[in-house]
Amino acid sequence: MVRFFSLFYSKTPKIIDSSGEVKPGSIASLEKVEIGGIEQCILIRGHDTSNPLLLMLHGGPGSAEMAMAHRFDRELEKHFIVVNWDQRGAGKSFSKKIPKESMNVEQFISDTHELVLMLKKRFNKEKIYLVGHSWGSQLGSLVVHRFSEHFHAYIGIGQVVNLYKNEEISYQYVLNEAKKRENKKAIKALEAIQPYTGVEFKKLRIQRKWLNKFGGAMRAYKSQLAFLRLGFSAPEYSLRDFFKFIRGMLFCAKSSLWPDLFKYNLDEIIKEYKVPVYFFVGKYDYNTPFELSEEFYKKVSAPKKEYIWFENSAHMPNFEENQKYTELLITKILPETYS
Repeated sequence: MVRFFSLFYSKTPKIIDSSGEVKPGSIASLEKVEIGGIEQCILIRGHDTSNPLLLMLHGGPGSAEMAMAHRFDRELEKHFIVVNWDQRGAGKSFSKKIPKESMNVEQFISDTHELVLMLKKRFNKEKIYLVGHSWGSQLGSLVVHRFSEHFHAYIGIGQVVNLYKNEEISYQYVLNEAKKRENKKAIKALEAIQPYTGVEFKKLRIQRKWLNKFGGAMRAYKSQLAFLRLGFSAPEYSLRDFFKFIRGMLFCAKSSLWPDLFKYNLDEIIKEYKVPVYFFVGKYDYNTPFELSEEFYKKVSAPKKEYIWFENSAHMPNFEENQKYTELLITKILPETYS
């Protein structure tokens, strides 16, 4: 708990070999870089810089996941150069100086593309792997669709397809659960936000509260707070960074970015991926309901595609079933797509 009380100081530990020395060829770097004209934070870790690059796109928007890397990415770091990025306005990249007008999907596509080019050049790689979780899966799909030449493969976790349909199904699931459980408080709260589209943040917050309560967002942890506590010991995050994390979530949610997401329906935009595609799907996920990603998966074409179920997960299989997630990347996707 000593790490939690560090107000300003954060770092990432070096990768050590069996003799206690820094492992030759490894990288462990927590950096601020300029992307899209503003300072943003990236975490780069890997046992061997000759390994392939893997860029993680977190969800939200605004739900930075860098603080979870120390708990969930250590095995991946043995096989990839793993890059966690706190996106514009999120986590360690939050700043009140960020222009509000820059919080739009096109800017995030541009930021991602710029970071991909930066990483490829730095590590002398022709292609990289892209993993997108939740909102990151919408962003990742759009980036891969436009700039496929940069990627070995794309992995979508809790894949977003069409947010209007998404919110319609998600809302109906929560209301049905409330009635099934005879939860009068939930029924009253959910009926009070009708008509519900998901675009309005105040209504969205109420729906998500009950979605979390009924297990449609997470199964392996009792609450979001219980999950977030896992990040408190992250050496990459100071106490100040956790306050920035909270401010960033609110900033992203209340900006024009969330409504802008509804303009990008992948079932209308993408008919083909030009790289291998893998969808990781939680059986209990009603944050991004499987009905939509399954239908999208069946219709979209790709050189190789696979739809993979996580039987004990909801919206966060990369964390809820981390061992399976990690093994799939290392023992399946890597040998199938890396050359």
